[in-house]
Amino acid sequence: MTLLLSLLVPLVGLSRPSTALDTGSDIGRLPALGWNSWNAYHYDISQSKIITAAEKLVSLGLKDAGYEYVNIDDAWSVKDGRDPKTQRLVPDPDKFPDGINGTADKIHSMGLKLGIYSSAGTKTCAGYPASIGYETIDAQTWADWGVDYLKYDNCNVPKNWSDTCDFCVPNNDNGSGNYPNGTCTDDRDFCPSDYDFSKSNTAKRYAIMRDAIEAAGRPMLYSLCEWGNMNVQTWGNETAHSWRATGDIGPTWTRVKDILNMNSFFMNYVDFYGHSDADMLEVGNGQLSYAQCRTHFALWAAMKSPLLIGTPLDTISSDMLGILKNKYLLEFNQDPVVGGPATPYKWGTNPDWTWNSSYPAEFWAGSSSNGILVLMMNTYDETKTKIADWGEVPGLEAGASYEVVDAWTGKSLGCQEDGVNATVLAYDTAVLLVQDKCGGDEKSRLLLV
Repeated sequence: MTLLLSLLVPLVGLSRPSTALDTGSDIGRLPALGWNSWNAYHYDISQSKIITAAEKLVSLGLKDAGYEYVNIDDAWSVKDGRDPKTQRLVPDPDKFPDGINGTADKIHSMGLKLGIYSSAGTKTCAGYPASIGYETIDAQTWADWGVDYLKYDNCNVPKNWSDTCDFCVPNNDNGSGNYPNGTCTDDRDFCPSDYDFSKSNTAKRYAIMRDAIEAAGRPMLYSLCEWGNMNVQTWGNETAHSWRATGDIGPTWTRVKDILNMNSFFMNYVDFYGHSDADMLEVGNGQLSYAQCRTHFALWAAMKSPLLIGTPLDTISSDMLGILKNKYLLEFNQDPVVGGPATPYKWGTNPDWTWNSSYPAEFWAGSSSNGILVLMMNTYDETKTKIADWGEVPGLEAGASYEVVDAWTGKSLGCQEDGVNATVLAYDTAVLLVQDKCGGDEKSRLLLV
C-alpha cells in the first residue's frame, strides 16, 4: 500500500477546462442518463432488444426519472466491410431490419434518444468495421440516421497511430508503476514528466472524430472511450463531453472498488460539459449484492459519472429498479446549478490520498442546490458504524445543527447536532442530504461552491 504520488493532480487549485466540442446546445452539460446494450447482451443485440429496452425505460418510470439515451453498443453492423459505393457502414439487416435510422425513428417517437458505437481504430473491439480514416463519412452517416450519441472506443489502433510511450502511475504493490487499469507494456516507455499528452496520437485520433461530429451538423453527445490512457483527464474535456477514466467495468465487487479508487483521484476535472466516466452500470448484473449495487450506484452518481444502465430491463427486480430511480442521487448527479461532483474528504481505513483498490476513499461530500450530499461507504464484510462529523465535512460547521434526510429512504432525520452516526451494513453506503441549519429564526440553504 503506497500513497499516490504526484503524477495525479490533487483535488485542489485545479482550473476546470471547458470543452472545445461545440454542439450549439445543452447536450453534454450534465452527465448522460440512459441504457446501453453491452453489459446486458454483449454481441447478441437486435432491434427488438433495443426497442424493448426503450419501452421499459418508459413503462418502468425511468424516462420520467431522467434516463433518455438508448445506446447500441458493438456488433450492430455487417462484419465484412462497408458499402462499396458510399463507403458507409452498413447495419446488419438481420439484427436491424429497419436500419439504424428506422430504429432511431422508433426511439425518438417515445421521446428518447439513440446512441451508436464505433472505435478509433481499423476494427471495433468485436472485429466489426470501425472509423479511423472514415471519420467524416461515419459522422455524417450517423447524423443522417438521427443518432444522438456516440461511444467511441479504442480497439485495433494501427501502428502509425499508436503512441511510443505510456502514462503510468505507481501501483499499490511495490511502486514499480502501471496504469490505473492495467500494466504498462514492455515495448513502450513511460512518458517523460513534461510530456504534453494533448499532442499524443491518441488525443489526435479522438479530436478528428470531434471535428467530424461538429461538421456533420447534428448535435451529438460525444463519449470518448480510450480507457483512461495517455492522461486523458488533461485533454478529454477539450475533445468530448465525457471520457473514460478506466478500463472496462465488470459485475464484481472487486472491479467496482477498483474503478472507484481510480476515478476518485480525478474529480477536479469534472464540471458542466465534462465528466470523468467510470464506465457503465452493473446494477442488477453478476453476483453483486443489493448493498454492493447501492454503493456502486451511489458513488457513480456522486462522482457525476454518466449513468448508463447495463442490465436487461424486461427482467429487472424491483430492488434494483429502486436503486436506479433514487430521487436524491439522481438530483445530485443532474444538478442544474452546481456542476462539480462529490469528492473524498477522508479516506477512512487508509491515510488520505492512499491508492488502494481494496479500501478506496470511504467518506465523500459534495454541494448541490438541495444541500450537501454526504456518503459513507463500508468496504468491510461486516456491519460498521460510520460517523459524519460536521467539523470534517467541507461546508459544514463543527458543533452546528442541521436538518438531515436519509437519501435512501427519503425519511427526515430531523435536526442533527455535530454529525450523524450511521450503522452501515457490509459493502453498503450511507447517503445523507444535509440541508438547513436548525435553530433561531433564520435558516440558510447550504450551497458550497
